[in-house]
Amino acid sequence: MKIDFAKLQYQYQQYKTEIDEAIHQVLDKSNYIMGEEVGQLEENLQNFTGAKYAITCASGTDALLLAMMALGIKPGDEIITTPFTFIATAETIAFLGAVPVFVDINARTYNIDASKIEEKITEKTKAIMPVSLYGQPADMDAIQIIANKHNLKVIVDGAQSFGSIYQGKTDSNLGDISTTSFFPAKPLGCFGDGGAVFTNDDTLAQKIKSLRVHGQSKRYHHKYIGMGGRMDTLQCAIVNVKLKHYEKDLALRQEVASKYTKALKEKNIILPFVDEKATSAWAQYSVRVKNRDEVQAQLKEQGIPTAVHYPVPLHLQECFKYLGYKKGDFPISEQVSSEIMSLPMNPYLDEEEIEYIVKTI
Repeated sequence: MKIDFAKLQYQYQQYKTEIDEAIHQVLDKSNYIMGEEVGQLEENLQNFTGAKYAITCASGTDALLLAMMALGIKPGDEIITTPFTFIATAETIAFLGAVPVFVDINARTYNIDASKIEEKITEKTKAIMPVSLYGQPADMDAIQIIANKHNLKVIVDGAQSFGSIYQGKTDSNLGDISTTSFFPAKPLGCFGDGGAVFTNDDTLAQKIKSLRVHGQSKRYHHKYIGMGGRMDTLQCAIVNVKLKHYEKDLALRQEVASKYTKALKEKNIILPFVDEKATSAWAQYSVRVKNRDEVQAQLKEQGIPTAVHYPVPLHLQECFKYLGYKKGDFPISEQVSSEIMSLPMNPYLDEEEIEYIVKTI
C-alpha cells in the first residue's frame, strides 16, 4: 500500500466542481487583486471565528509581520516565544530588528511553557507570541494573565490551528491579534500561499488593512511604511469554497486522530496530548519514538511517508547564532525535536490505511 500524506489531490476532487466554478468566476472578471472574493472570504472568516475583523494577507509569515507592525514593534524590542516551532515565528521578529526571547516548551503539549515566561520579561519586552503547535492552542489563560500584569501584547501564531477551540473561543479569537496560514498542507489550505490576521480591536484592524497595501490611507497616499501583503483573489475564492466544508473536514480529522490514538496507545511510543481546555485542528498527528531514523526508514520502505516537525529547535539554528544560545538551554525542546515524527494526517485516511500504518509501526 502507498499512503498519501496529505491527500491534497483527493480533496480537490471532492470539491472540484465548486472550486473550478469559483476560479472561473474570478477569471471571467479578471479582478485578480482585491477582487470581491477577498471581502467575501473575510466576512466568512469573521462569521466562522467570531472575531470582529478577519484581514486576509499573502501568507502566514506576512500575517505575523503585519501583526507586529500594527503593534509598533521596533528594533531592540523583545518578544517572548518558543524555540520549538517553524522558523517564521522567530524569523519575523528578527526581520523587524526585534529580539526573539525563547522559553522552553511544555513536555506534553509541546507549546510554550507559560510557567517559564515571567522570568524572561525585561523592560524591553513588548509582546508574547505563543504558537498553537500541531493544531492545539497554548495555555492562553495563564499567558493572558502574565500579559495583563506586565502590560504586554499577545500575538497568537495560529498557522497550524485554524478552527481549534480554547475555553469556548476559536483560536482566531484569542490574544490581541491572532494569525493563521492557508498554506496548502494546513487544515484549511489554499492552492498557493495565503494567510489571515484576526483582531477585535478597531484601531489595529484599520492599521493592518492599510499596512498590507503599502501603508495606504487612500490610493497613492501612504500613512505608514507598509508592505505588499495582499492575498490573491483566486486564492480567496478557493478558500471560500473549502471553508464551507471545513467543519466536516475538522470532524473527520478528529476521527482520524482518535483512531490513531486508540490503535497506538499500547505501543512503545509517546502519543499526542490535548489539554482538556482545548481542541486541536490536528494539522499534524505527531508521535515520539526513540529510534526515529530507523522507524522512518522502515515506514518509507512500506510506502508510508512521515515528516519531522521540527528536527532542530530555533535556538540551535545557524541564523540565530547571534542570540548566544547553546545546546542544553532548552532541554525539553531539544529532546522532543530528536524524537518527534508526524504520521500521515488528513481528513480522508480510511480504516484500511490507518490499520496498515499502525500495523507497520
